[in-house]
Amino acid sequence: MFKFIHAADIHLDSPMYRLEAYEGAPVEEVRQATRRAFENLIDTAVGEPADFLLIAGDLFDGSWKDYNTGLYFVGQMRRLKEAGIPVCVISGNHDAAGKMTRTLPYPENVHVLSHRKPETLTLDSLKVAIHGQSFSNPAVTDNLALAYPDPIAGWFNIGLLHTSLTGREGHENYAPCTLDDLRLKGYDYWALGHVHQYEIASVDPPVVFPGCIQGRHIRESGAKGGVLVSVEDGAAPDIDFQAFDVIRWEHVIVDVQGVMSKQECLDRLKESMEVVVREHHPQPVITRLTFDGATDAHAEIAADPGNWKEVVRSAALSEFGEAVWIEKVIVHMQAKQKDHKTLSDPGPIRELERLVSEIASDDDSLKDLAGELFPLFRKLPAEYREGENAIVSDNPEQIRRIVEQAHALLVRRLKKEAPGS
Repeated sequence: MFKFIHAADIHLDSPMYRLEAYEGAPVEEVRQATRRAFENLIDTAVGEPADFLLIAGDLFDGSWKDYNTGLYFVGQMRRLKEAGIPVCVISGNHDAAGKMTRTLPYPENVHVLSHRKPETLTLDSLKVAIHGQSFSNPAVTDNLALAYPDPIAGWFNIGLLHTSLTGREGHENYAPCTLDDLRLKGYDYWALGHVHQYEIASVDPPVVFPGCIQGRHIRESGAKGGVLVSVEDGAAPDIDFQAFDVIRWEHVIVDVQGVMSKQECLDRLKESMEVVVREHHPQPVITRLTFDGATDAHAEIAADPGNWKEVVRSAALSEFGEAVWIEKVIVHMQAKQKDHKTLSDPGPIRELERLVSEIASDDDSLKDLAGELFPLFRKLPAEYREGENAIVSDNPEQIRRIVEQAHALLVRRLKKEAPGS
């Protein structure tokens, strides 16, 4: 029997993205997250102990700012050397992009497979053969697996490959191949990298993405780590996911349908977050919150979204402390529908309410309005013109939310300016 750890997409010293710092946020803990996750991986390898470690690409995140990243990696590899654990690494698209990742000598227990052609590392005492090829450039579009060597008869053969197979959402289609391409090689295990979500793409033979070891943004949510693989003669490999991350990301939907007040919205927030905190304890959770549903509190919240964001952060900090950090607050609330009698009441505020109700209930009217506002949208800051926050003029639901927020702001201003107010 022997066992090994398969990890990938470590992105050592890569920063976390879009985390808006606020009072009390442990900035240093966030900055060191990838190193601490990597140390958890090394601790597990030494503690088991693992017979060897596989890293299936993207060990680094491109060019180093300085040599500290490389020196840190060498120090961790020496720990494995002292424990008698060999390491086999291939370079992925981010490693190939970095010019400094090839300039430091690694301990002799670290084997980086060639980028010129497929190479095989043999561990004679275990009768294990590891076949793989590093990326020669940041965008390899050839099917590298086709050129991998035939398996060594009577040995346990592993294919080490950085690929998205036939494609995975959010990942460039590098080193593309099919499951049949891999199965036909006759290997006993395929150790893949590049896709940041844990996935067993095939059971016989195992074709495994371990995912990244530390989530860095909201698209890398949930537990992150690698796999511990145990191999016994005559049995299928046993694959056990191991969490190595020190901080988790989650997108939490807070259902406020039917609530009557801001305080009830905060109560719903507490209920939703209690579930998330309990699930991920003891790791702290960076959360993106989306408040969704029709509520009487909509107008008050939409009229001052900046205040609501800080109220939510304050409530989360008060209730959960450093177990929860808020990355972003999204308001997708809607106003409760008013009956026709109420909408027909006289007065400018009621007339405005009637007009907004007519526009918001008709997709064609929303598209026409978006067309009128398009020149204004083009003058907005870049964050509202590009990326996930971009305003899309042909998205009626997004335009509807903008109309409802503008309505709430205008009503608030009209009430403030009304005589006697």
